[in-house]
Amino acid sequence: MAHETILIVDDERDITELIRYNLEKENFNTITVASGEDALVEARKSLPALIILDLMLPGVDGLEVCKKLSQDELTHHIPILMLTAKSEDSDIILGLEMGADDYVTKPFSPKVLIARVRALLRRNKEKESRRKEAVIRIHGLTIDTTRHEVLCDGQLLALSVSEFSILEFLAKNPGWVFSRNQIIGAVKGEDYPVTERSVDVQILGLRKKLGPKGVCIETVRGIGYRMTEE
Repeated sequence: MAHETILIVDDERDITELIRYNLEKENFNTITVASGEDALVEARKSLPALIILDLMLPGVDGLEVCKKLSQDELTHHIPILMLTAKSEDSDIILGLEMGADDYVTKPFSPKVLIARVRALLRRNKEKESRRKEAVIRIHGLTIDTTRHEVLCDGQLLALSVSEFSILEFLAKNPGWVFSRNQIIGAVKGEDYPVTERSVDVQILGLRKKLGPKGVCIETVRGIGYRMTEE
């Protein structure tokens, strides 16, 4: 089993070695750099599980590194643990606003640092797990249930709330046939005052917007609709 890699960014050699030693003792892999510029390059290159970042760096400082990493599509998901000699609330708040996830002030206890690292990694894994569960991929469609967005072969579709809800419901249950009333109940709730005919209208509009992918929503005569299995 591979161990997580931690990127340590600090220009103080003694601090870097202290962190590296304690992380490796806990079976983490480590990479060390001493400048903000190198941190930006290394983060994109190695995509570490977590970054320990000193705010007081020569050249590009830690706050700017935080900002750039959090805005970069390739690195925005990597949790950042700020390491700083500053303990004023304003400095900590600014770092968190720039994209850091947590902080430890110098001087620090190695045990506390390791505990913060483990907590951040655990939270990030849980967040990634929830994000993956929230995305449905089927027939070339990517349905993001948290953002309420649908991509069809990479192109964003403009769906109404009802169209999105119906597509989401059918995509979560491929192969299963649902009556119009079942679809209404699932996307609007029981006893919602809407006619079965409205489902047909929504399905028709949805198929048009899906283009060639619209055939994946099948009409089952006398019953209702289903999303075909891949």
